[in-house]
Amino acid sequence: MTRVVFLLVPGVHLLDLAGPAQVFSSAADIVGGYALSYVGDSDSVLSHQGVPLGTSSELPSLDVHDLVFVPGWRSPKIAGTGHLSGRAMEWLRAHHFTGGTVASVCSGADVLGRAGLLDGRRCTTHHELQDELEQRYPAARVTRDVLFVEDGRVVTSAGIASGIDLALHLVAVRHGPSVAAAIARTMVVYARRNGDDHQASVLLRHRSHVNETVHRIQDVIESRLADRLSLAELATHAGCSERTVTRLFSRATGMTPLKYQQALRVERAEHLIGQGATVETAARNVGFEDARMLRRLRSR
Repeated sequence: MTRVVFLLVPGVHLLDLAGPAQVFSSAADIVGGYALSYVGDSDSVLSHQGVPLGTSSELPSLDVHDLVFVPGWRSPKIAGTGHLSGRAMEWLRAHHFTGGTVASVCSGADVLGRAGLLDGRRCTTHHELQDELEQRYPAARVTRDVLFVEDGRVVTSAGIASGIDLALHLVAVRHGPSVAAAIARTMVVYARRNGDDHQASVLLRHRSHVNETVHRIQDVIESRLADRLSLAELATHAGCSERTVTRLFSRATGMTPLKYQQALRVERAEHLIGQGATVETAARNVGFEDARMLRRLRSR
């Protein structure tokens, strides 16, 4: 059982919290194995939108598979906002120190900064807070105008709805892109990606269409990412001709099924490399025969 613990501060934005919570709640429904909880410095937190939220002041014991999520709060300026006790900050630091993952939405990055978890790492936040975050934590490497950044088990995202993108990314890493796609479709999330290509999600960017036949083809490709899939096999799954597969897929996504699979493989390989895998190991894990093809595709 993976615990997803949301650490809430006074004035928390509801969507910063509700978006990721919905993603992991849907993951629990689809694949199981998730338990969500909400903690803070007291037994209740008042959101910026005026909705009181029940929290526990007891901070749970966590293991390396668990995730701590810090949603953002109302913060035209970060300084002087988002108060948390030293006990909560130490709990957050200890979870990361022992191998756990921590994540933030919007101004929640400031909590990670105060905990010393941004030093020497790439991070991001809402575009209106980037300058201040950079000034407050000069040892951090603030990446501008991207939806989320992952560096050393510290995952930060931009404002409000980008927390959904971040949470879907974490689900895709753990369970594969097809599970993340199923959750996105359940939530009626349409892909919209900003920033550099390394931060863009191939999965979500090409799932914004409403063609169910193409969705079925994508489900097959995403669930069998490392397999060599023929056009004939995809046509069988889709219940139509090979020519129709190519026509429908290209119209909905702007690329062929093969190029879509390659893009997913490169994105997955980039993640593995970022986690310390060699290019050769990453290439084999995602289905390339050797690293040469992966290097060529990455260079593009």
